[in-house]
Amino acid sequence: MAEESDLERTEPATPKRLEKARGEGQVARSQELTTFALLMAAAAGLLFLGAGLMDKLLKIMRAGMQMERDLAFQPDLMLNRFYELAFEGLIAIAPLLFLLIIVAFFAPMLLSGWMISAKALIPKFDRINPITGFSRIFSVRSLVELGKAIAKTIVIGGVAALMIWHNKEEVMALLTLPVDSGISRTGEYLAISFLLIIGAMILIVVIDVPFQIWEHAKQLRMTKEEIRKEHKEDEGDPFVKARIRGLQREAARRRMMAEIPKADVIVTNPTHYAVALKYKSETMRAPKVIAKGVHLLAARIREVAEEHRVPILEAPPLARALYYHAELESEIPEKLYAAVAEVLAYVFQLRRYHEYGGNAPPKLPVDVPVPDGLDQPRHAV
Repeated sequence: MAEESDLERTEPATPKRLEKARGEGQVARSQELTTFALLMAAAAGLLFLGAGLMDKLLKIMRAGMQMERDLAFQPDLMLNRFYELAFEGLIAIAPLLFLLIIVAFFAPMLLSGWMISAKALIPKFDRINPITGFSRIFSVRSLVELGKAIAKTIVIGGVAALMIWHNKEEVMALLTLPVDSGISRTGEYLAISFLLIIGAMILIVVIDVPFQIWEHAKQLRMTKEEIRKEHKEDEGDPFVKARIRGLQREAARRRMMAEIPKADVIVTNPTHYAVALKYKSETMRAPKVIAKGVHLLAARIREVAEEHRVPILEAPPLARALYYHAELESEIPEKLYAAVAEVLAYVFQLRRYHEYGGNAPPKLPVDVPVPDGLDQPRHAV
């Protein structure tokens, strides 16, 4: 039962899934909202521009109806006249067309914002699958679309009938007006009626927009298994990450062991801790730790040091302090300067003794001073 529940799409889409869907052109869309915005813009345009537009179109119509006798026998002149009148008509309706183009461009952004996706243009042949198409016919979405169509018919038809019934006397009075004023008045009535009828469609939009948002979220729902897989892809497979960390540690260990022959001295516990120090006065401000380890790694550090004749000095408190408080490939803490300086002084004197000889070898440091508490882990200090 648990496996079945993990495969059911019950979980909301993650931000990554939403972003991927948006990149593929899958966003919540409301055709009703876009249509409503276009029709409202057209109604508003007719209301504010209708009278002037009707006057201009009336003038163009009169000019087209009037024809000089010579034009009737010259088709070329008639064609040129037609082009001129058509251009004047286009100029007359250009403000309204420009308004509709702007609204058509920005209306879809009201719900989902700006989006450009080439994947939305790729044809999907599964849409012409008759079985899939048949299932879509009887889906919840199809029922909602049918309900919207019926609601639009009732709302628009009802508002139009009320408008005609309420203004029946004014409409009949148009027949008594002169042609110019009658056409202008008719344009105003049409614009107001159109605006009120389209305004009634807000009821359809109020229902459709939440439904489209809910339907979009439903389509993008994920299973618990998909969420776990996505999380694993984002965070990385723990087994793979552990393997990578292991390889990184192994590589770091190999680099560290390669640095041991360059060390000036190995400070040991003597068996549990080993720290390799290096100091070049020309390039370093303070000695650096180039290798350190405990137990088996400490034993390996000592073996490599012996193979390359690197001096090994037993100083348990200092070895522990360096291991706990000095970072690999970093300078030693200032509190350990004095202790390390004593060790390096002995190592350099021993090196000089082996190279040039002398009366007696340098005296081995005993009880190298380490500040209290530094030979313990940091949390214990």
